[in-house]
Amino acid sequence: MDLLRWLGRSLRRLLTSIGIWLIGLVLLFEEWGWERLARVLAWIGRLPGLRWIEGRIRTLPPYAALGLFTVPILTLLPLKLLALYWLGKGHTLLGVSVIIAAKLGGTAITARLFMLTQATLMQLPWFARWFGQWIRFKDAVLARVKGSEAWRQWTAFKLRVKRLMRRMGHWWRRG
Repeated sequence: MDLLRWLGRSLRRLLTSIGIWLIGLVLLFEEWGWERLARVLAWIGRLPGLRWIEGRIRTLPPYAALGLFTVPILTLLPLKLLALYWLGKGHTLLGVSVIIAAKLGGTAITARLFMLTQATLMQLPWFARWFGQWIRFKDAVLARVKGSEAWRQWTAFKLRVKRLMRRMGHWWRRG
């Protein structure tokens, strides 16, 4: 019986670790892309017509601001379905490219919309509570991932590559 309990606990720990890493990778992508992609859209948003639209978005009431998040979902859904169709027809590169582009575009639009509407959305008590819980969960997952040996090794590897690239750049310019 002890062996079965030990196996059950071990399996649970393994699945939890794998789950944390999968969630962590998604969160790391979102965290990395969120601000960078939103900055790109903010730059595009400086165009006169888009500046007016962003101004209107900032003045929306809370539930209208929340409803605005259905726009990227509904806009990108047909693209993702088309990508799945292409994948099913054997056009792997095209399908995967469309899925990646949709993910990047969706993240950028969602990030920008959230930056424009965050203050308004926080007026909804349930949203503010949920958002606080989300931030605590996200921070805990990222802290666990970033505190791992694998993350330390990845960070050290990136640093070595950067140093190597710098040295190669100096060598290339001298040559």
